[in-house]
Amino acid sequence: MDIIDFENINVGYDEKIVLKDITLKIKEKEHWAILGANGSGKSTLMKLIQSEIHPRRTKPFKKEILGKSTYSVFELRKNLGIITNDLHNYFAREASFLTGYKVVLSGHYSSVGVFAFQDFSEEQLSKAKEVMKFLEIEHLTSKKVNEMSTGELRKCIVGRALIHNPKAFILDEPTVGLDIKAQINFIKMLKKLSKEASIILVTHHLEEIFEEITKVALIHNNTIFKSGDKKDLLTSENLSTIFDTKLHLNEKNDRYFIEEIL
Repeated sequence: MDIIDFENINVGYDEKIVLKDITLKIKEKEHWAILGANGSGKSTLMKLIQSEIHPRRTKPFKKEILGKSTYSVFELRKNLGIITNDLHNYFAREASFLTGYKVVLSGHYSSVGVFAFQDFSEEQLSKAKEVMKFLEIEHLTSKKVNEMSTGELRKCIVGRALIHNPKAFILDEPTVGLDIKAQINFIKMLKKLSKEASIILVTHHLEEIFEEITKVALIHNNTIFKSGDKKDLLTSENLSTIFDTKLHLNEKNDRYFIEEIL
């Protein structure tokens, strides 16, 4: 089954087209990085995947998610573990009183918080504990959001999504705000998650692209410039094009880093 199957999609706001001719196919169990400069349209692509915005009906197109062209957005979001900085910031601002356990538990109802009118079965309560054990965040069970580091809260939000055993995790700039140690730990967690579901990273940071990610889509000029195998597309030439500056790509142990050519 395809997680995402898009063909010839245009999207925008008001009269402005932000992304054009978007064609992208991501199969179940594949791991992808969607790479582009700031302002290239990555956030708009995230909104398209989440069905927060919809294709312009100016020409024939195809938009299927999890094999369906029509779906319940609520069910869709159960099957796609979508982790954004907006969601993180909302929890930090509006749910500072929650414990780590309740952040994870809230995933059952996709709510920001756990409320008296919500009825949780023993199975649901146990699932939250299992998720925290799997992610190795049991030490955050009783810790409140306002006492957590950025990395700790982000892991709890991943746990909230994992409650539903999604078929894919879609993460937008997932290591923003994390120090070096927290970045390393978060990527280790993603590597572990990659054994359970597809991982789709939307980023402009090459250091987030870990070994299990074998596919990339490059965004440039408001479209998907190229997509396919990482080993073929992650080149100095392609990165220089999408970031509009001369870059040299280095690779060591299947991890990538760049330097500017002066």
